[in-house]
Amino acid sequence: FRVNRRIRVKEVFLIGPEGEQIGPTPTAEALRRAEAAGLDLVEVAPNARPPVCKILDYGRFKYEQKKKLKHRAKNVSSVVKEVRVRPKIDVHDLDIKIRKAREFLEEGYKVQVTCLFRGREMAYQDLGRQVLMKVAEAVEDLAKVERQPRLEGRRMNLMLSRKPGAPKKAAKEQAPAPAEGGATPEPAPAAGAAPAAEAATDPAPGAGGEPAAPSSPSPSGGGERTSARSPEPPADA
Repeated sequence: FRVNRRIRVKEVFLIGPEGEQIGPTPTAEALRRAEAAGLDLVEVAPNARPPVCKILDYGRFKYEQKKKLKHRAKNVSSVVKEVRVRPKIDVHDLDIKIRKAREFLEEGYKVQVTCLFRGREMAYQDLGRQVLMKVAEAVEDLAKVERQPRLEGRRMNLMLSRKPGAPKKAAKEQAPAPAEGGATPEPAPAAGAAPAAEAATDPAPGAGGEPAAPSSPSPSGGGERTSARSPEPPADA
């Protein structure tokens, strides 16, 4: 909060020390009123246009704000979240319930684990108690048993609360950013590797810069080139 001379705007919406709305007031006049009352001019709503300022005791105001924050944190720790299980719950389903209970505890909530008995399942109360204690053992690193398993009708409840100083919920790791342009960089060629000889397949240029015609193999065994002669035209009769 900006206080007194730190308020740089020319005009504020002033609220008096008793909560009465004075309205738009020049900042200099608002400061004069606060000094005359032996109090402070505090900017309580800086995003309003004009900003809302109130004449009050700044020391007491800070104390009340701190008290509200502490009370809010205490209310969060008193909220109870419930996780329900069954006496014959599957191992995979139990793991999911344990993860959910851990999330609630990391966020600062109390967790009540409830085992529901239906029909003849009331004969398996010991099995339900074992399931509840498995949950308590799985989260014992950050929670303590506040209330042991207790049967209430067809429900058996276990209360867990977070240990003082238990680790908080860890932030998710971000994946590394891809290369600029989204393209994967190509690996560099190995040291000493010869480049691809692309020009070796092209014929050598002949006279005038045109590529020379490929030479045909000689029909004779000696390997010499023989020029092909065109047939002579027939003589006139």
